[in-house]
Amino acid sequence: MPDRPVPPDAVDPADLDALRDQLGRVPRGVVSIAARCRHGRPTVVRTAPRLEDGTPFPTTFYLTCPPAARAVSTLEAEHLMADMQARLADDAELASAYAAAHEDYLARRGELGHVEEIAGISAGGMPERVKCLHALLAHSLAVGRGVNPFGDETLDVLAARGMWSPATCTC
Repeated sequence: MPDRPVPPDAVDPADLDALRDQLGRVPRGVVSIAARCRHGRPTVVRTAPRLEDGTPFPTTFYLTCPPAARAVSTLEAEHLMADMQARLADDAELASAYAAAHEDYLARRGELGHVEEIAGISAGGMPERVKCLHALLAHSLAVGRGVNPFGDETLDVLAARGMWSPATCTC
């Protein structure tokens, strides 16, 4: 595929306005809305692998919903990632599932084009580290359960603690 930005032609202007409100800035590289909350507002945006200004951008699935982002930040501050990282090192089946999530992420970004500078780099620390729960949750919300084990787990923890879910979003 060509190494060029994917234009946001199919994105509804109302979604771009909602994203601008959520992010506090003009959204960049938007290809589509990958997930929505119960209110129909964007929760995850699918982003081109190269932004309009030429910058490589590996984060294909980007969490935009402010209540979700705040809730995930709380989990990160509570060091949930350290627990996940420890289990990743001790559980071969989990490590295999996480590696498969990495490959899924790369394949879905590959649908949008190839950018040499980020070849083989996915998001969230995959496949060897647990580094960004925002990215891992965004992946799960965008593609559905059963693909990213730590994205799914993050969603489960948020829901179990009453912190956030797409079904109870307060945006």
